Amino acid sequence: MDVFLRDCPTRAVLELIASKWTMLVLVALEDGRPMRFAELRRRLDGVTSKVLTQTLRALEREGLLTRSVYATVPPCVEYRLTELGQEVGGLLQSITDWSQANIAAIQAAREEFDERAARQPPGT
Repeated sequence: MDVFLRDCPTRAVLELIASKWTMLVLVALEDGRPMRFAELRRRLDGVTSKVLTQTLRALEREGLLTRSVYATVPPCVEYRLTELGQEVGGLLQSITDWSQANIAAIQAAREEFDERAARQPPGT
């Protein structure tokens, strides 16, 4: 497998994992505690029900989470990471931690870049 080749199946996995909502779902479930759909939706501020449903289905399809349905009224559905999902969730938690620790430096670099770009003549 060579991820740099167009036909590499790893690219589809990377594309899924690189999605903002996928990353946030994996980090939200990373502690091993199962969560219900509504709880995940509240935790992921800004996600729509449609996008969350699509994300959860894609993660289940790839074997990164399990969906358990309990025969109650109304039905109770819980999501939990698989062992594979916990592994990638831990990696993404590290990226999240790094992002939070370095956001001030990133924002400063962004502002500096934008100021430089604003001073440059158009077309350069």
